[in-house]
Order: sequence, then C-alpha cells, then structure tokens
Amino acid sequence: MFTGGQLSNSLDSVKLFPLGSSDKSEKVDPEITESSIEDTVNLGKGRPTPKRRDAEGRRRGPVAPAPLTAKEARARRKATRGSKDDRKQASAERRAASAERRARMLAGEDKYLLPRDKGPVRGFARDIVDSRRNLVGLFMPLALLLIVAMFLTPALQSIVTLAMLIMMVFMGIDGYLLGRRVNNQVRERFPDTADGGFKLGWYTFVRASQIRKMRAPKPRVGAGDAV
Repeated sequence: MFTGGQLSNSLDSVKLFPLGSSDKSEKVDPEITESSIEDTVNLGKGRPTPKRRDAEGRRRGPVAPAPLTAKEARARRKATRGSKDDRKQASAERRAASAERRARMLAGEDKYLLPRDKGPVRGFARDIVDSRRNLVGLFMPLALLLIVAMFLTPALQSIVTLAMLIMMVFMGIDGYLLGRRVNNQVRERFPDTADGGFKLGWYTFVRASQIRKMRAPKPRVGAGDAV
C-alpha cells in the first residue's frame, strides 16, 4: 500500500490535461499558414495555381459588346459568315461530303448505313431478298397501273377495286412466306443473334416491296444468285 507521501509523489509525476485539450507544449507553428501550404504545393508543380476566375477569363477571352443597332448586328453576322466565295466553297464541300456519304451508304458500308440496316444479319437478310424475284415487288407498279385505269374508266371501278384486293392478299401471303424463310436462314447462319421474328420479317417485306433499282443499300447479289 502507498503511504501519504508516496501517493503524493506519484500524482505529482502525472500530467493532467483538461478534457478535449492537448499537450500545451504541442503548439501550432504560427509560420505554417494557408499561404505557406499553397506555396509548398506550387513548389512541387513549378508554377503557382491560377485562380478560377483568371483561368476562365483566359479560356473564354474578351467578350465582345452587344451590337447597339440592327445595322451593326447585320454587319457582325456578315463578318462571321465570311465572304461570298468562302460561303460557296463551304456549301460545295458540304454537298460533296453528303454525296460521298450517300454513295458509301448505297454501297453498303456498315459505318454509313442507317441503324435499321446495320449489322451482318440485316445484310444477309437483304441478300436473300435481292436474290429472288418476289411477288411483293409488283405491288407498286401494279397499284399505279390499276389507279390509272380506274381514273380513265370509272365504269371499271368495282373491278379494279376487287383486283387490288386480290393482289394484296397474294402479296401478303408471299411476304409472310418470305419472312419465315429469312428468319429460318438467319437462325441457321447466326444462331446467337437476337435479331429476328416479326421485326426482321417486316424489314424483308418492306425491302421486297420496293422496286429493285430504288432499294437502298443497293443489292449486292443478282436475281437468282445463291446466298
């Protein structure tokens, strides 16, 4: 057990600090300030960090004052557009670029195709349609012929209407059989593809209903070729 003198000596050797405080000897150096920390960081980068306001000002550049009159606004727009020759040259370049993109699209380059035409599955389906003579392809010329005949001979209107209905029934059957054939061959050639069913069948039906010379992309195979 401790005696009174021994207990007093032991307590004298212990430093007591208030709750939430630290050792009085551990004082913050007043020289270490926010600016000194920033200077230390800048020393590692080799240059001072620009302020956000200054950086945005350098990036945007000086802002031109708003035009005071309509005449000044027109003059500024004219200066921005450039000269007439420059505008003609830019327009010609845009037309040439558009023509080149269309030519590549018609040639079947996948990069320039519409989203509905992209991919090897759609290309294979187009080849199947283009390799056969489809009854659906007669829809547009026959419909035009029947409409002209109906206007030239109004007395034959009922006969023309009946003929159009019969033609549409046969074309619908041919389109359905074409869609089934394309879907079966696509599943055999691309077993892991998710493209198929009604969407692919409708895609082939629409292409088959178009006149061969008007199809886009252009056919890559001839009628009767093996695919």
